[in-house]
Amino acid sequence: MTGESQPKGGLIRFGVGPEGVVVPDVLGRLPGRGFYVEANRASIEKAAKKGLFARAARQPVKVPEGLADLIEAQVLRRVIDLISLSRKSGSALTGYEKVKDLLTKGQARVLIQASDGSERGKTKLRAPDGPNGFIGCLTAQELGLAFGRDRAIHVALSSGGLTSRVIEEAARLAGLREPVGGSTAQKDELDA
Repeated sequence: MTGESQPKGGLIRFGVGPEGVVVPDVLGRLPGRGFYVEANRASIEKAAKKGLFARAARQPVKVPEGLADLIEAQVLRRVIDLISLSRKSGSALTGYEKVKDLLTKGQARVLIQASDGSERGKTKLRAPDGPNGFIGCLTAQELGLAFGRDRAIHVALSSGGLTSRVIEEAARLAGLREPVGGSTAQKDELDA
């Protein structure tokens, strides 16, 4: 809603519900006319505060309290689901040794490391060269959800159909997140 043109991948789509409430459309599938906001917390909060949603919708609208948090939770769920689907298809692995092996063989396209993982452990692995080779906006607990365990620190994604979608959604999540971290997570559980 800044008036700038951007690729859709870096935007969040919104629509207006039946009662005039702004509804985030993270998957981009809701019917009707939609409007877009840059996928970062500051832009969403600015749009809500300055009445830009009403201007884009060309009607009075109600903006739900904590809209940026709601969108972050939806995009997070999407990223976790996509990593989980990648795991089921065999293109996502977790566990330090498995990830290191995939990286060494040059078969990994993306390295994902928990934002709350130990810095010493994270520096031992090098992300693949090229753009979008590293994702670091998920916590160990969030990564663990994708693998059906309490936590995961290191994840590698090989080339595959879902990898590009994971990269796009993780970029949106990174824009929505305030710096994540704080305490250090424990080691990965047994290799999956």
